[in-house]
Amino acid sequence: MTLAHAPRRDAVPVAAPAAVAPAPPTRRRRPYGKHTLAPLALTAVVIVLFALFFVWPGALGLLYSFTDYRGIGELDFVGLENYTDLVGDEDFWGALSRTALYVVLSVPATVALSLGIAVLLTNKWARGTGFAKVVFFIPWLVSPIVTGVVWRWLFGESFGIVNDVLTRLGADPLAWSSDADLAMAVVVVATAWANTAFNMLLYVAAIRNVPKSYYEAAELDGANAWQRFRAITLPGIAPTTFMVVLLSTIGSMKEFAMVQALNGGGPGTENRLIVQYIYETGFDRAEVGYASAVSMVLMVILLVVALIQLRFEKRIRDGL
Repeated sequence: MTLAHAPRRDAVPVAAPAAVAPAPPTRRRRPYGKHTLAPLALTAVVIVLFALFFVWPGALGLLYSFTDYRGIGELDFVGLENYTDLVGDEDFWGALSRTALYVVLSVPATVALSLGIAVLLTNKWARGTGFAKVVFFIPWLVSPIVTGVVWRWLFGESFGIVNDVLTRLGADPLAWSSDADLAMAVVVVATAWANTAFNMLLYVAAIRNVPKSYYEAAELDGANAWQRFRAITLPGIAPTTFMVVLLSTIGSMKEFAMVQALNGGGPGTENRLIVQYIYETGFDRAEVGYASAVSMVLMVILLVVALIQLRFEKRIRDGL
């Protein structure tokens, strides 16, 4: 070892410099410009529209429900008198019970029809599904009033196409307008026909989101088409089914235009639904306060139905 490379005995070891902690990064403030104002402006528009078309009418309806307001004049406060009168109002209970029957019949029919069409359109052997979707979606584009008029012409008792066909075939025409049960059946079928399109699209998207590997594994295990549908498809589209049932139930509870154009709740008032009762009470009889009380009761019923279905859906989701 040479002297140049020999270590010096008097050399003092020098400690390594201590690591300096990096300074915390400073948060850059986003410029208060168009990227901040645009969301605020859009949100403000939604809030204003919500307050104008929902909160304000709802507050007025709640206020009117405690008065005997008749559309003109001053508001005379009557307390809970309108609500207590509802307890003994047979017309109110009749309309509410007929509405419940309408919901029980129309919602399952709508769900079954829309799901059946969605299954057919998503079948791997199906052809022309694009054109079929357009055809099935047309009823959704038609106004409810137009839907009611079309079905009224189809099932008119003395001028309808259906009775004309039955007569030509040698059968007796049916009392589609004067028989309460047949009139309700026509309303249920028309509702299912009109509401199938949108729900069909929801089901088509949900079925396509179910992993194909599940079907392939079940097919290898020997499961037939019905077993695959029951064990894979139905559980896979359960959230969509819940949403369809919820929206269909709320929509049926509030149905007015289509029924009014089809048969006006007839024959007589036997098929008068709850919204028709509210309309006739508030506008035909000018009992705005009493009609507002019925509207508040309907709102509470809809909230209860939504909460029950949400709780039921949560239990199903937790059990999966």
